[in-house]
Amino acid sequence: MEIKIEQGNKTAILFGGSGLVGGFCLDLLLESPIYAKVLSFGRKKLNKEHEKLEQIEIDFEKLSQYQKLIQGNDLFCALGTTIKKAGSQEAFRKVDLEYPAEIAKIAVKNGVSQFILVSSAGADSKSNNFYTKVKGELEDIIRELPFWGIHILRPSLLLGDRKESRPLERFGIIVSRGIGFLMGDLLGKYQPVKAEDVAKAMVVEAQSLEGGIKRLTSDAMVKIGKSERDLLE
Repeated sequence: MEIKIEQGNKTAILFGGSGLVGGFCLDLLLESPIYAKVLSFGRKKLNKEHEKLEQIEIDFEKLSQYQKLIQGNDLFCALGTTIKKAGSQEAFRKVDLEYPAEIAKIAVKNGVSQFILVSSAGADSKSNNFYTKVKGELEDIIRELPFWGIHILRPSLLLGDRKESRPLERFGIIVSRGIGFLMGDLLGKYQPVKAEDVAKAMVVEAQSLEGGIKRLTSDAMVKIGKSERDLLE
């Protein structure tokens, strides 16, 4: 199957537009002439207006009721939370695994071509760490679905200003920046990456002319972020 990218003729579907990476991704999608329409799904509407933007409020517990609306070319999934914010491991699992998995299954039935997922460094369904285990389980599910293209981004520590306070993560960012300055590219896939670079990598990867499954680590996202490729072209 050959995929042709026609400027101004694609519809993007976004879940997680209220988050750190999702917010940057939404801005890039709205700026890019490649996309004629951007469908943003969320619990509540964002304080943003654009001629290409259509916001759809949904109840994630009733995703099947919205399946006819999940129509387009590329689905960008940046859903994610923390155990502290979710309140329990069970609630975290719903947001980071069950919801994205159901969304992906609906999308593939509706003929969506590509699924672009923000996962995590170290994601492994066999991991003893709950967080990376859940991320790995979701990746396993997505990889089995017959999308034309699947892009899994595995960022390490995200750099950026979040709306909610995460003291431990903030401390980790400060330490990682210092280590990154000293070690440079030696950190490889575990180097911290700017949230806007992850978002840029999502949009860039969605324009690939090669199908199949691709994985991007932090170092690859950092390189894309530094590249001079103009997403508006």
